[in-house]
Amino acid sequence: MALRLAPETASNGRQIRPRGQEDIMRAFHRLWGYAKAFSQSKRNRADLYRWLIRRPLILLATGWYEVSLLFSNRLDPRYKELALLKSAGMVSCEFCLDIGSALARTAGISEQQLRDLPVYAESDAYTDVEKLVLAFAEAMTATPAVGDDLAEIRERLLEHFTKGQVAELAAEIAWENQRARLNQALGVRPTGMSDGEACALPERRAS
Repeated sequence: MALRLAPETASNGRQIRPRGQEDIMRAFHRLWGYAKAFSQSKRNRADLYRWLIRRPLILLATGWYEVSLLFSNRLDPRYKELALLKSAGMVSCEFCLDIGSALARTAGISEQQLRDLPVYAESDAYTDVEKLVLAFAEAMTATPAVGDDLAEIRERLLEHFTKGQVAELAAEIAWENQRARLNQALGVRPTGMSDGEACALPERRAS
């Protein structure tokens, strides 16, 4: 007898289909997006590698976690790409914005959405759910990442997504913060993956 996975359910009662063909297709599409993005890189390709090769265990652990996130696709990658770009912009990681914009374009995110990330709350370029995802990324990336905002946004997300999907989104955002801050600390430079294309920009801090 074939094993059947019961569908997950969001708090609003909407059923979410279990892992299956759609998840596999999402993984392949994301792999294709990464391959396409890296094929467009023109410079500074080995910046991070030249640092982490000095600590092989950290390099291996980083690679393993990256692959794990890449193949975890219960949540539509469009939401994740938007959230990652929001975090990268807040941390001002130019490498992350360079590759993130390339991946976002592959995921179907529009130029207007890339441009409006700093003012997403007032923009008509996003759906209400996309704005909620961006608010979650914003609250997680702010320092300190505490308070009622995160709890309230998490509960609102659970009206649209399962706990597994929210966990996946939170893990992606937290890892983007790690990526962005590590890249900034080690001076990792953009590689030109978004040269000549629409690219999200670092967000200015309010003075």
